[in-house]
Amino acid sequence: MVIYREATIDDIDIVTKLGLLLYSDDNTFESLYKENLSLVAASDKFTVLAFCGETAIGMAQCSIRHDYVEGTDSGAAHSRVGYLEGVFVCLEHRRNGVAKALVNECEVRAKQQGCKEFASDCKLTNIDSYNFHIKIGFDEVSRNIHFAKEL
Repeated sequence: MVIYREATIDDIDIVTKLGLLLYSDDNTFESLYKENLSLVAASDKFTVLAFCGETAIGMAQCSIRHDYVEGTDSGAAHSRVGYLEGVFVCLEHRRNGVAKALVNECEVRAKQQGCKEFASDCKLTNIDSYNFHIKIGFDEVSRNIHFAKEL
């Protein structure tokens, strides 16, 4: 049986270890640990953990956004949109509904904080993430390509 609960300050090591698996690009344990300390303390951000027994098997990180969110009716004064920042499930527990349940837990918490909409994103090249989002009820609302150059 999988148990879901919101992360607390006591879970920072767990959140950071799972975060390294999710955000493996350029992060170190120390940099993510520091970031997660501020996330747990923030009232508009939260992490939901999934446990199988005593073992953490997944997490979802969310925020409540107050600015414009692509594809939503946000932007009005006092607008609040729940936003899935990232979701991760350990390989051996995938395809069992854990990720969907984590997102559902995030949606519940977003509603409790006054959100009427919930959004997310993924890279154009991340087909697995795209398919997951569609499967759990998200609608694609736009595609973006970002540009930058050094000055």
